[in-house]
Amino acid sequence: MFFFVGGVQPKTVTLDENPRLCPACGLAQAKIKRIDHYLTLFFIPLFRVKKGEPLLMCERCGFTAPPDRAEEIANFSVGTRLECPKCGMILEPSFNYCPRCGTKV
Repeated sequence: MFFFVGGVQPKTVTLDENPRLCPACGLAQAKIKRIDHYLTLFFIPLFRVKKGEPLLMCERCGFTAPPDRAEEIANFSVGTRLECPKCGMILEPSFNYCPRCGTKV
């Protein structure tokens, strides 16, 4: 009896090691990465099946965006940031209540 253990798995490849400013958290933790999909046999990647698009990914907060739109997203998010009047947590514009303290915004 023979079992075949294989499939397609994602693998993140770092394209540029230079840290950039993250539009979401403001720290220099964002790097340009790409998510490629590999055919694997017994969890060993054999060859690339699909090449992904470059992305700007923050290692701290998890923010992900195409590198060419990151500046546009940063400018949009800076102008629309809301803070909770009680605890100071940064909120999204769609929030009616603060998720940390429950204060109505």
